[in-house]
Amino acid sequence: MSILTINKSKFAVEVSFSKDKMTVFLEDGRELSVPLEWFPRLRNATPEQLNNWRFIGKGEGIHWQELDEDISVEKLLD
Repeated sequence: MSILTINKSKFAVEVSFSKDKMTVFLEDGRELSVPLEWFPRLRNATPEQLNNWRFIGKGEGIHWQELDEDISVEKLLD
């Protein structure tokens, strides 16, 4: 009998935005969508500000310099 092992990751590889949500793409293929309402700085940001992000720690977190916002990918999964 073979057993399937699923390797879950807490590292993001891409981030995208729609009008009211942020989608974080994880390296294991999962996609996590969260409402921008959870993050007032992101909710009130312009599209240009939202797309001006960078990864922290090879995808452990997401940082917006101009908005002074940091989000932990692991905390989004809790």
